[in-house]
Amino acid sequence: MLIFEDLVFEKTFGGVGATHTFDNGITISVQAGSGNYSTPRENLSSSDDFVSFEVAVWDEGGDWITKEFAPDANDDVIGWQGRGEISFLMVKIQVEK
Repeated sequence: MLIFEDLVFEKTFGGVGATHTFDNGITISVQAGSGNYSTPRENLSSSDDFVSFEVAVWDEGGDWITKEFAPDANDDVIGWQGRGEISFLMVKIQVEK
């Protein structure tokens, strides 16, 4: 099972980000930076510099399915997610689909 620590972050405009497509075709995006719902909301260069991240999930067709895995989410992205919450979400994606 892949978890947060398995994500490969790269510098983006305004912060850092990682995307991963699982074997089931579902993609997760984890972003942090000045334009994201993260802590802090600053332009930093390492995922280690952040406490929380913005997360989105979509299917093979590019349709947002974040709410399928995070029913309490009221948007296509969920903000301020910690490493443990993201790992839990990643496991859920791998097990449920």
